[in-house]
Amino acid sequence: MNKEILVDAIGFTTRVAVVEDGTPVELYVDQEGSERLVGNIYLGKVQNVLPGMQAAFVDIGLEKNAFLYAGDVFFPGDQFDKLEQIPQSRKINDLLKAGQTIMVQVAKDPIGTKGARVTTHITLAGRSLVLMPTVDYVGVSHRIEREEERNRLKKILHEIKPKDRGVIVRTASAGKSKEAFSEDLDGLMKLYADIEKKAGRSKAPKLLHAEQSLLFRTVRDILMKDVDRLFVNEKKAYNELRDIAEVIAPKLKPRILFKDSENLFDRYETESKIERALERKVWLKNGGYLIIDRTEALTIIDVNTGKFVGKDNLEKTLTATNCEAAQEIAVQLRLRDIGGIIVVDFIDMEKESNRQLVLQTLKNAMKDDHTRSHVYGFTHLGLVELARKKTGRSIGDTLQTTCPYCAGDSKVLSPQSVFAKVRKQVLQVQRGSKIKRMYIEVNPEVMRTMEMLQKKHGEIFPELPEAGYYVRANEALHIEKFTVRPLPDKKVAEFRKVCKIMR
Repeated sequence: MNKEILVDAIGFTTRVAVVEDGTPVELYVDQEGSERLVGNIYLGKVQNVLPGMQAAFVDIGLEKNAFLYAGDVFFPGDQFDKLEQIPQSRKINDLLKAGQTIMVQVAKDPIGTKGARVTTHITLAGRSLVLMPTVDYVGVSHRIEREEERNRLKKILHEIKPKDRGVIVRTASAGKSKEAFSEDLDGLMKLYADIEKKAGRSKAPKLLHAEQSLLFRTVRDILMKDVDRLFVNEKKAYNELRDIAEVIAPKLKPRILFKDSENLFDRYETESKIERALERKVWLKNGGYLIIDRTEALTIIDVNTGKFVGKDNLEKTLTATNCEAAQEIAVQLRLRDIGGIIVVDFIDMEKESNRQLVLQTLKNAMKDDHTRSHVYGFTHLGLVELARKKTGRSIGDTLQTTCPYCAGDSKVLSPQSVFAKVRKQVLQVQRGSKIKRMYIEVNPEVMRTMEMLQKKHGEIFPELPEAGYYVRANEALHIEKFTVRPLPDKKVAEFRKVCKIMR
């Protein structure tokens, strides 16, 4: 498999795309004003303790207080493999008090109306290890599957791990020596010591440690042995990437290449493919399609046959569509970085064997995803439930904003409904004014509807003495916006030239 990384670092936005065999599968964006907070460590002050929710709100200096759940409150020396019992065995009012100062790390970015979610379980990622200074634990990435290698790595970690500290071996570290792990661990321990010192002389709320830049994370987390090339189109970013690689991945430094092009994302049509990834409808190669709808609580994906009619029988057609949809769903979740609860409505199939085939296809496709996920299977209603770890904003949340017209409803009033509101306001203005002539300004679509209604029903406004209705279409008006106001005698001649007189 050919794997490349494209780094577009022009202007105030840095974009990183991971491309596998000509198809973008991951996209990361750092945009000025919407920087990622996950990984940041703060000295926070507990504002409220809520026993009924087993949670607390912590001021970390952001617009909204952060949310800290009882199960995310850890103490030095806690046994990590027993932490699932914490919510039942510990009560939030026994753990925290209002006004208390604590060190926390952002686990989930603020999303929608919700503030950031934080934890006292601090993690610091290195190239080969993840340090967990608040718990006692040794772990190996589940993607390292060979039992012999897992045991070797665990043995090394037990030998080098400080007491009451936790460490996890990252996927890319299979085969590394004890010396390499020791060097990485020493650096992480020094970093945490500096953070603790800063916390000791600071007043909450205070940022103690900011997660590394996207360029640093690209080298640390994405630039691995399986990457053939990394292209970057800005000289400063190129030099920074090579400097980072010199320290943490010197053998991969020659794979970082400078490509002087403002259209770097035109390679493999990456730009257009990313734009399509923001659309609600995703077409499948066989003519079927997906509909992807997101809410604050979950993501819903609907599978449809579309133009695909098959060649044999109905069951085969539906199964083939569902299998292709399962593969595309895995791609879209990874590319859009959608997390949380996901519900998929596959097309109904009669045979249990076909349902299991679709389910296995989805599970196999999800194995390429570096973000932890789990496919739970079909529910009694025939829906497939899965969960994907949710930490920050999805690509849609980063690159898009809520529609200023529909405020996220995805619908607007019909022209006829808007006219009904216009007519109601005309009556209200006429009752409160001696002048019965009205100047009305509406969107052209509403104007056309008014003309159609007048042609079909005659007068559409009240027939009052001295009343007149001067209507003007304004393309700059949103379809739901309009203006109604009295029209004085001295303005009649002027407005007669630019308005349509409805009576």
